Amino acid sequence: MRYYLISLGCPKNTVDAESMGQLLDAAGHRPVDSPQEASLLIVNTCGFIEAARAESIGVLQELAEAKRSDQWLVAAGCLSQRIGRALAKDVPGLDGILKTRRWMDIVALAEQLRHGRRGPLYDLPDEGTVAPDPPGVTRAAVQGASAYLKIADGCRRPCAFCAIPLIKGTAHSRSPEAIVAEARQLAEAGVVEIILIAQDTTDYGRDLGLRDGLAGLIDDILAAAPDLRWLRIMYAYPGALTPRLIETMAHQSQVCHYLDLPLQHGHPAVLKRMRRPANVDRVRRQIEDLRAAMPDIALRTTFLVGFPGETEAEFAELEAFVQQVAFDKVGVFTYSEEEGTAAADLPDDVPLEVKQERYERLMALQQGISLACNQQQVGRRLEVLLEGAGDGLSLGRTYRDAPEIDGLVIIEEELPVGDIVQARIVGALEYDLIGVPE
Repeated sequence: MRYYLISLGCPKNTVDAESMGQLLDAAGHRPVDSPQEASLLIVNTCGFIEAARAESIGVLQELAEAKRSDQWLVAAGCLSQRIGRALAKDVPGLDGILKTRRWMDIVALAEQLRHGRRGPLYDLPDEGTVAPDPPGVTRAAVQGASAYLKIADGCRRPCAFCAIPLIKGTAHSRSPEAIVAEARQLAEAGVVEIILIAQDTTDYGRDLGLRDGLAGLIDDILAAAPDLRWLRIMYAYPGALTPRLIETMAHQSQVCHYLDLPLQHGHPAVLKRMRRPANVDRVRRQIEDLRAAMPDIALRTTFLVGFPGETEAEFAELEAFVQQVAFDKVGVFTYSEEEGTAAADLPDDVPLEVKQERYERLMALQQGISLACNQQQVGRRLEVLLEGAGDGLSLGRTYRDAPEIDGLVIIEEELPVGDIVQARIVGALEYDLIGVPE
């Protein structure tokens, strides 16, 4: 059976989609590039925030409206986990529900649909957490010369605004042996950059009884794949950075001096309402430790504005925090109520127009900081991983930029995509750099 698979949302979702594709391929099914060619249509949905849910439902509705009588439509992923069969009310013609904790059942679902048993929506009982990986499936998604490698699923953190524990369940770490073997395979296949991902990478191994699990995993990966050029860490948790992890990042030359550390706010009272680590002074000290160990580190964070009860004074303290710390990269989101979360019981007393105004103010503040950080790179010679070329230009990334969410280096020369080249930085924009090859 031919299948068409589209994945929405974050890289963690992309890895799940790639794993489903591996299982379908091993069972003799064949991927195609357009829905018109397929018998099985699969949308790996995102259910994290309202905008993502709306996009997922929109894609499902579009496919359902064009679906032929000999095609089946399946909603997989986080939105399916979150609302289950209720999704069929928004998407008439939906044939199957595959929850994100049961992505490994995609072949069983395909077989049921292929044999013509349409009937009720295909569904499975809920699981407390993501089920174990099936044998022979690589939990990675290769994109060009980079690969996202999932090291864990689920989250045990109690953040009041976040639905991830409701969707994924508690944290479940993959075995170090499986991760190391996959990292070695990726490096041997020519992958230049491996990006470690999980809902919380710094929590890796706790459920396995490991101490400093992420630092130990990094050491093991680099021992098994010594020729890997870059290893990048995403989705760290404030307060969970240990001295050993900082030391590992500083002394393992292949580890990118880059850290994604979502803080969500800079005012202790707001952080307490969010059920996040509220010791802002400790966060400052950890940032100082990171910068002392790696003076060239690029720090990325995200902030949530308009959380219930956020006053103008609390937001002003967030602005002051951002100005003082001078993060290299910042993402800003406005609060939206998520059903089932602790914050949903709080009165959403920040008007929408105020949320939007605070979003714009914080982004404008960060734009100036980002430009100043980029200007400090002018004159440096940096490795650039080339990701695109054409019209006399090449586009790439340095260690300072993660794929898709950060900036680029623009080089006025067409160079081979997938190579790493040395470039001298000669110009800086708010988010991007301009370089010339050395």
